[in-house]
Amino acid sequence: MQTRYYKGFSIWGHAIRQQDGYAASGTITSGTKVVEASGILAHLDTETEAEAIGLEWAEAWVDSHS
Repeated sequence: MQTRYYKGFSIWGHAIRQQDGYAASGTITSGTKVVEASGILAHLDTETEAEAIGLEWAEAWVDSHS
């Protein structure tokens, strides 16, 4: 899991282990509150790729709701 701060939010990129790779998802939090969470965004070969996709989704969500 990767996390960083973006425009006042904590954003998270998740890699969910699957039999054939990783599923990507993202989460946005403010303080201790979950603001939004994605479903499965994509299936990828590596954990790093999946986490990056989750972070990209979270940044785009924040940008579109600012």
